[in-house]
Amino acid sequence: MYDPMLVEPMRQEAVAAGCEEARTADEVHAAVKETEGAVLVFVNSVCGCAAGGARPGLTLALAGDTSPEKAITVFAGNDREATAAAREYFAPYQPSSPQIGLLKGGELKWMLQRHDIEGRMPQEIAADIQGALREHR
Repeated sequence: MYDPMLVEPMRQEAVAAGCEEARTADEVHAAVKETEGAVLVFVNSVCGCAAGGARPGLTLALAGDTSPEKAITVFAGNDREATAAAREYFAPYQPSSPQIGLLKGGELKWMLQRHDIEGRMPQEIAADIQGALREHR
């Protein structure tokens, strides 16, 4: 588990972008099951591609023209129960950190894996997220 003080600014960046924190499995399942429309699930991470691409891309995307009904975030390495619950919805994809999934009716509609994020500009990541939101809203 990462030092909670270390990851707090990273958590807050996702919250400031428009995500609600889900720190337990129950919170993840409630967000998915109780939301009509699209739910964006962001698996946050301490890695460089989360800092340089995923979180800035998420911020740009959630400020864009199309928004999900709800956006939640879990923190890999700290919110282990919540992260495992989020990844239950991501089958058949393997776990990666960071990871962004778009769900509707509890069903995975779109996925962005770490290898889709590494080396890309936040604007490119945001465009991918916005495209998925337009397609699956």
